[in-house]
Amino acid sequence: MDLIVLAVPDCPNVAAMLERLEQALPDDAAPVDVHVISSEAEAARYGMHGSPTLLINGTDPFASQDTTVSVSCRIYRDADGRTIGAPSVEQLTDALNHAHQTQQ
Repeated sequence: MDLIVLAVPDCPNVAAMLERLEQALPDDAAPVDVHVISSEAEAARYGMHGSPTLLINGTDPFASQDTTVSVSCRIYRDADGRTIGAPSVEQLTDALNHAHQTQQ
């Protein structure tokens, strides 16, 4: 599974994303790459919908159909609807499991 985190320079939520991914991933998982995005053109090329964005095999599992490309902060919602700067461990686990199932 190819995992990439896209982020703007000095994004304060990248650390939370990476920590939660570490908890959600199995011990033998490949490392997560982090790409720093600094222009709208780069954001469009990679499919960044705000920072941080997780791509699993090139797809953003948290983007809806109408989510636009953006070089800005990204807001996620937890299970209770509260705003958070990165998906929860449970949300990441669900996204990873879904990607794994569709990969088989």
